[in-house]
Amino acid sequence: MNRLAKVTQYLARLEDARCDGNWDDIPELVRKVRKHAADRLCITTTAEIEYAIVKASQKQAIGSRPSTAVSTRDLDISQLLPRLLNAIDSETSHLEDKYQAQVCVGWLYWTVGEYGSASSHFSENIESEAAQPGQANGASEWTRVCSLKAVYLKANCLARSNERVAALDVFESALVSPSHILSGDKGRKQLRFWAELFLTEYCMLQAQALERGEKALEDTNSLAPFRSWAKYWDASKTQGTPLVGGHGFRGTVPRRRVWNEYYAAISGILQQDLPFPTGLVDVTNESSARSQLRMELKKVETAYEALLLSETSFPRADEQRQEVEDFVAAVMKNWAVLNGHDWHAQDLGPNGKEGLSRGILDILYRAATKTYHSTAILRYLFTIHLSVAEFDLAFHAFDSYLEIVKKGKARVDKTGHPEPSLDDDATVLETLSQAITALCQYGFRDAAEKAHELGAELERFLQKLPAPLPSGQDHITTLEEENGNGVILHPRIPSRVHALAWQAIGIAQAQWSRATHDATLRSETQAKAIRSFQKSLSPENGNPTDVRTLFTLGLLLAEQRELTAAIDIVKAALMSNKKTRAYPGSVSYWRERSLIPLWHLLALLLSARQDYIMAARACEGAFEQFDDPTVLFGSQDLEGTFRSEHLNDLEARDEKSYSRGGLVDEMGDLEKEGMIEVKMTQLALLELLEGPEVAVNASHELLVLYNRLFGEFQPRGPAANQKAAMEVPKSSAGTVRSIFGSRSAGPSRNQKHASTAESITSTVATERPQTAQTTISTGTAAPTIHVTKENGEAGETRRSRRSSSIRSESARRNSLKKREPSAQPRRASASIGSHAPTVADGDEFYPHPQAVADGTTQERAEIFTWSSKSDISRQQSLSKGRGLHRYDSTASSRRGSASGSEPLIIDSLTPSNPLPMVQFPKEAVKRQRQTVLVKVWLMIAAFYRRANMHADAKGAIDEARKLVDGLETDITKDASGSVTLQNPSWGGKRSVEELWADVHTEVGHLAASEGTAYVAKDHFEEALMHYPNHLSAIVGLSNILLDIYTEVLLPPPTIPGIVLPDGELATLVPPHPNARKARAGSSPLRDVPTLPSTPLGLGGDATDDGLSWPLLNKTPSVTTESDEPSTEELLAPYKAVSLPLVDRLAARDRAYGLLSGLTRLGTGWNSSDAWFALARAHEESGQLDKAKDALWWCIELEEGMGVRDWNCVSASGYVL
Repeated sequence: MNRLAKVTQYLARLEDARCDGNWDDIPELVRKVRKHAADRLCITTTAEIEYAIVKASQKQAIGSRPSTAVSTRDLDISQLLPRLLNAIDSETSHLEDKYQAQVCVGWLYWTVGEYGSASSHFSENIESEAAQPGQANGASEWTRVCSLKAVYLKANCLARSNERVAALDVFESALVSPSHILSGDKGRKQLRFWAELFLTEYCMLQAQALERGEKALEDTNSLAPFRSWAKYWDASKTQGTPLVGGHGFRGTVPRRRVWNEYYAAISGILQQDLPFPTGLVDVTNESSARSQLRMELKKVETAYEALLLSETSFPRADEQRQEVEDFVAAVMKNWAVLNGHDWHAQDLGPNGKEGLSRGILDILYRAATKTYHSTAILRYLFTIHLSVAEFDLAFHAFDSYLEIVKKGKARVDKTGHPEPSLDDDATVLETLSQAITALCQYGFRDAAEKAHELGAELERFLQKLPAPLPSGQDHITTLEEENGNGVILHPRIPSRVHALAWQAIGIAQAQWSRATHDATLRSETQAKAIRSFQKSLSPENGNPTDVRTLFTLGLLLAEQRELTAAIDIVKAALMSNKKTRAYPGSVSYWRERSLIPLWHLLALLLSARQDYIMAARACEGAFEQFDDPTVLFGSQDLEGTFRSEHLNDLEARDEKSYSRGGLVDEMGDLEKEGMIEVKMTQLALLELLEGPEVAVNASHELLVLYNRLFGEFQPRGPAANQKAAMEVPKSSAGTVRSIFGSRSAGPSRNQKHASTAESITSTVATERPQTAQTTISTGTAAPTIHVTKENGEAGETRRSRRSSSIRSESARRNSLKKREPSAQPRRASASIGSHAPTVADGDEFYPHPQAVADGTTQERAEIFTWSSKSDISRQQSLSKGRGLHRYDSTASSRRGSASGSEPLIIDSLTPSNPLPMVQFPKEAVKRQRQTVLVKVWLMIAAFYRRANMHADAKGAIDEARKLVDGLETDITKDASGSVTLQNPSWGGKRSVEELWADVHTEVGHLAASEGTAYVAKDHFEEALMHYPNHLSAIVGLSNILLDIYTEVLLPPPTIPGIVLPDGELATLVPPHPNARKARAGSSPLRDVPTLPSTPLGLGGDATDDGLSWPLLNKTPSVTTESDEPSTEELLAPYKAVSLPLVDRLAARDRAYGLLSGLTRLGTGWNSSDAWFALARAHEESGQLDKAKDALWWCIELEEGMGVRDWNCVSASGYVL
């Protein structure tokens, strides 16, 4: 081998030794290169000094970082530096050797801690000098190592002098240097070492700059260092040497620390809703920026979790794994954002939010294997299981959490030593409040009982804590909070948490008052709930502007018939100057959406005051607060079907200004159900004002709204027929149009009033076409309400139309006469003109905050500007000092911050719901929506029934029956067993048995309306077989049983009747002596002379009503008196014209038993129809005092009852 070959070989071996880090081979190789190539002085000197630097660095402590300075006794720079400088000066032909020597000089300065000299030695463009020596054939691997080393050392020197931004600029400008490593080229040990050191320092400096505010996450390159690190991590896998956890090299930063900083940075972008940084990322048009952010977040999360769990062992009982819990906390914060309203299913992957939550559950259970009794993880498990509708698992996790917390807090109180692994008091209170709210919102009676127990536990916990912090003040430690060792065991909780805790206690008490069977405790529990809400709204301890608490308190006061206080509270919650606006990437009109139940509650409260015009305006206000129908419903066409008034303005709008979808497409099912309930109340008011015929005409709007909110319902026939059924008749006064295609022509009983309303409406300038709603909103005065019979000869009362029960003739004679609305002065118009400030209860009521310029706002303001002083006096005149379970009125004290000389203006709403968004399974969602549709069809059937359109009522009932039958079939096929016919499971509306009871009850009312009382009785009995506590079925059946007892309703004839030539049905059984008078004017049957009970020609004279039968023998005459049953024996069945006394007594006693049990339940304690029927049962039993008390209680209930039940305000009970 010649000399040149040997030189080449030794230089290559020297290159390999330096790149592989085989420093022990360097001295021998340097000697051989010097022997055969004396002119390569620069490379040999550089390699020799590099060897000295490495050996000196290896003498440091094992745990020290490579940036730690080496002492001068281990590395004599005074001898090494002159040799290296002389070698650099003498090198003229090999530029790479010279460049490597220059880097070595800087490395030498940096190693001994002379960072200023090292920084000044590196040129400004030192990283560009690495490419110049090898532009032709490319730089050698060691030259690339020196390039990385130079950039790292330069940036490190700047960072040591607190010039982090300049150091980051050096890294950013030199990021191209390690590109060959990031692209997948396999490098040797020293190249990987300095590349990882380069990226690690780059990422850590970026994290420090972001933490100190020197860099912003909004920068497009804010994630560039971390993405370079991720590419380096991925490249190592393609090279066959995947990176593992721990320290990459001795003294470097742990690799999971870099992933942790990466995860913190990208989590900050997500949580602050910042633009997606595009630095060092391939942006494609196939996926949105949010989708890319979500995928990148998941990738970083997976990498960091794998490293964290692999490097963490299970702790002992006295240890904790803080890093694991910090990671889980960060994961939950990200989940809270991704599971919120702003993120949609298309941004989260194929499984949407449910798949997201399932992934978080896996993370939590894996983290639980590295912790011991972590209360934080149990709390998160409760929240996530709740979000995926796994309520049983959620409350199992909560029970474990509560048990650990209670024992831990007891230990802390006993020993006086805090335990860091336990949640603090504020977190425990919030978790308990969440559990109570979830139980009340999604559970039934068992859940309400458990919530009541948790509420008592929460109240005891609050009593042990010090007074909460005032709002907006920092935590100030007082001597009373510290124990003898100066340790704060129970720091003061924020006022927000204190208000949330009392709100949860009030909800638990209110829910239990509705579910308890103990009638004696109901009033006391309701009073406790009101006091709890007052504490939650207290300015000293809580938040007086919390809309959720105001709503719940208003609903509870409404049930207590404290209408004045309830109206004040609801209007205080609605009177806010601030309106939210839509902005890209956020939920728009969130405040207006949350106020829909409040508008609904206000409408019911106004209807309880008999201010029906303003109640209808309140219903419209729930929709008009969105300013434009296209905001709420979008600009899409409803497939040619008729659109309700809220959608009529769509044709006059520019579709280019709005998207095809509306806010309803972003709403949850609970919000949509609330809108359906508002519409149903609107139709109930329309029926009250205009009659059931007009309500029938407008009932198709309810189906159209349901179709827009939940999708298409089951079609009844061909599309052409359905479209024809949706057409609107030109006149709603003289013609009633049916959904099922039939038309009832002729004048209605309310034609005169409807015509008057139409004439008034025609004089009012309006942009909207004539509909049922505009008829309500532009009426001049409320109609006069009278109490009459059910045949409608003189009009019907408000209660008879609202109630689904049947009152007999004697019951109507004893019915309550409502006060005359027309006796009170009314405004001339409900929608025109300006209004001056009015007073309520002697105090000036809340004035409108500003002059109203817009017509819509002016109409909406009218709801808040009327006087209710006279209504209060009328309300108290009938119920003063009398009634069962009379609750003392404390309305003046309950108003709290809602009254006073200064008007209460709510500036903003409180934070979002403490509960997560619950993702029910598709089958459960389908069942819930079908349950709502059953309710809609039954309400439409009631409209048809009260309009005497019995055939169409049967059609609507059949639609509801098909839906219930389909629900029953689906549940019987359910293999999970979580849903049964009697139990709708968590979050369900009504069980299938309850729905069957609703259907049979409506069929029973229809049969009673048709005059077939015994058929109605059979259907009521069938309803109670499905659901024994059904309110309407019990009231309807009890009225029939009492009619049987009083012989108003006689047994059906045993001999079938015949149809006379004039078409009437005639009975052939001798009538009861008193029956003809009792049935006069109400029975469709006509009595004819009775045939003799003996063969013709063999009987005697028998006269009846002046008619005689021929007699052929001289037997004694048979008279009707002889047919009367004696006390000793009963007549044969075919001769009986009335029931025996024992059967009538049994009917009366059964009615009494049913009603007395019903009025003790939470569903019937405030039902005036049930109490009225019970009063009748007391009267028929001779218990006049009890009947009188029940009637006074019925009066009190009627005085505070809205057009519909209070339960319809919120689909979640007392939870907004």
